[in-house]
Amino acid sequence: MADDHGGQRVSRRTALAGIGSIGLGALLAACGGDAGTPTAVTTTSGSTATITPRSTGTSGLEDLFAGANTCTLTETTTQGPYYFDADKVRSDIREDREGTPLRVAVKIQDGETCEPLSGAVVEIWHCDAGGLYSGAEAMSSGQGGPGGGGPGGDLEPADDKRYLRGAQVTGADGIVQFVTIWPGWYPGRTVHIHAMVHVGDARVLITQMMFDEDLNTKVFESRPYARRTGRDTFNDGDDIYRPSMLMKVTRRGGDYVGAIVFAADSDQDRT
Repeated sequence: MADDHGGQRVSRRTALAGIGSIGLGALLAACGGDAGTPTAVTTTSGSTATITPRSTGTSGLEDLFAGANTCTLTETTTQGPYYFDADKVRSDIREDREGTPLRVAVKIQDGETCEPLSGAVVEIWHCDAGGLYSGAEAMSSGQGGPGGGGPGGDLEPADDKRYLRGAQVTGADGIVQFVTIWPGWYPGRTVHIHAMVHVGDARVLITQMMFDEDLNTKVFESRPYARRTGRDTFNDGDDIYRPSMLMKVTRRGGDYVGAIVFAADSDQDRT
């Protein structure tokens, strides 16, 4: 499906009129309506766009989740210091970042019924090959590790970069996918991708995705990752790491594809 790096076209949504992108707030409001019902929202440029939830663009992905389905609620983790609404509804989040190509496929299930959750908004964000986060490059520059924002708090962006951040909306199959790069590392943490799931106006899940260390080692032998040395924290030494956070990673067409299932409580209070 057509999609650009700036988020001006919305993967698995019909859009856009005018120039601009749909902010997460508008997207969440639109997702509160009936599935399949067109909803008019205002883009960041002031134009009007009509979006309709639909399940397209994820055919052929179900096999990635074979053996990974679970009805156990996915464990919530700390939000970390670098979250903010990046105002980027898109599947390709790479922008100008160099690194090993990685497709991330996430399936959202209802934690009680085990059925796919449609209309859920899934955000992911992670550091680049050098350990930097967009919107917080100065704070994540490696001076003693992550800083700023505070655990669990939303960040006020300190720069205008928005790479390696984006949101997608699940269709009837509960699946979203992103095109990104393999995350880098920074002191004090293992390699990870942050994820947040919204249902209606509630944040129903905040979690992280991680990788087999043999794969991390292999990827980091190549450029641009190999420019950095001194990685100090691995899965077995990371306070947040849990085996359930490991993505199932395969190779397709020479690229890495990682898949994971999240089971979320879709009925918690909307606060």
